Amino acid sequence: MTVLPIRVLGDPVLRTPAEPVTIFDAKLRRLVDDMIETMYAAPGVGLAAPQVGVGLRLFVFDTDWQPNRPDRHEDETDPQAADRPRGRLPRVVANPVLELGPGEQQDQEGCLSIPGLHYATARAAAAAVRGVDAAGDPVEYAGTGLLARCLQHETDHLAGTLYLDRLTGLTRRSAQRALRDAAFVTPDPAGDGADGPGGFLSALRRR
Repeated sequence: MTVLPIRVLGDPVLRTPAEPVTIFDAKLRRLVDDMIETMYAAPGVGLAAPQVGVGLRLFVFDTDWQPNRPDRHEDETDPQAADRPRGRLPRVVANPVLELGPGEQQDQEGCLSIPGLHYATARAAAAAVRGVDAAGDPVEYAGTGLLARCLQHETDHLAGTLYLDRLTGLTRRSAQRALRDAAFVTPDPAGDGADGPGGFLSALRRR
């Protein structure tokens, strides 16, 4: 497996809606394996194909895994669990269809393509996705909390949407200020904004 370069804010692939996965072959399985390896190495709990430069409706995730404690379950409450190793439990969803549940949650959100920044972002309190795995077999995942947030975040990536686009008010303006001087932003050769003509920075400048 290979750790792939992660595309960052300003790369056009992050703003381009992804195409459905239509071929489920060894090449796709290698891509999925590489995405999983990249997600853990980053480290993160989710990664969409456009983030590694591939315009396919595909993402991987493992919200049970804690990047700062990779050998622990997130929901372990057993005091004896501190010495219990856990295996990684990556999941893959291709061609996801997202369904949102009632209620809203507000929590810090970040993105591997926007490193170092985290902002309180409103999301649906519950969410579910239906799709297929790397073999083309049906899968469905549903949950609340971090899982619901992750499913929404990764599905957004496949539509060319970043979590920054969901920020409002003072939080949005704070992100604008931070991004003006962000060293990681990919230069825009067209000169129409660090995130492209329809991107986050350009939209903020037009407000």
